[in-house]
Amino acid sequence: MADGTLLFSIFKGNPELPTAVNITWSSINFKTILQWQPKPSGYFYTVEILGKTSDTKKKCIRTEETECDVTDVLKNVKETYTAHILSVTSSRMDNFEEPPYAVSEEFTPYNQTVLGKPEIQNYRQKGSKLNVVFQDPLTPYTFPNGSFQSIRDIFQHDLEYKLYYWKDQSSGKKDATTKSHTFELSVDSSKNYCFYIQGIIPSRRENRNGQESAVLCTSVGRNISDEYGAEVFIIIAVIAIVVITLAIVLPVILCKRKKAKAAREKEPLNGV
Repeated sequence: MADGTLLFSIFKGNPELPTAVNITWSSINFKTILQWQPKPSGYFYTVEILGKTSDTKKKCIRTEETECDVTDVLKNVKETYTAHILSVTSSRMDNFEEPPYAVSEEFTPYNQTVLGKPEIQNYRQKGSKLNVVFQDPLTPYTFPNGSFQSIRDIFQHDLEYKLYYWKDQSSGKKDATTKSHTFELSVDSSKNYCFYIQGIIPSRRENRNGQESAVLCTSVGRNISDEYGAEVFIIIAVIAIVVITLAIVLPVILCKRKKAKAAREKEPLNGV
């Protein structure tokens, strides 16, 4: 997650008003939340977003919260922004005195937003081929027709995906890379495979790897051994031996008891 923390600087204004500390940018798929501390008491916060080449924009005016969604003022994702967290009173700020404020670290959405989890739409293992189809995460930004832009629409050729896969019940991983929405892998047709996908921006210095998708596993040719291992066969074998032993021994015991009973019944007759 793209987080930055910077100690504040106090400028002109009421020196008794506390200023924000621990200012952080939290951004996933360009959804960006600015957070800070402490909770205000007897005063409010107002957020100003300053771009290096854009006008200052105000958000969360006179808020008592310690976070602010600034996504809609960061649409120029390649711009570098700084946040000023102003500490203000309930009175109007028209006394020509600049309120005290704290300054965040710089934030560039294109370079610092975290790539979210890709959504695996379909997968199939047929013979020695494993095919996986997935979908790009969506961003909060829209096209003129109202449809949401995906991270691929913004990053374009800077974006690629990596799939990590391994034989079920094994720990040895392999990987494959694509710039499309599909993977086609050559695999062992007699084995099941597990896998996950994550987005990658190779050109980045930080936050290169995105969040990992859910882990999924194929089930072609899955049997009891794959699910439970060799232990289940040992248990089955023991049970089988017990059943066979009972099948042999029980009739013998019953037969002996029957003969013994018959012998006891004849004894009084022999004594007459």
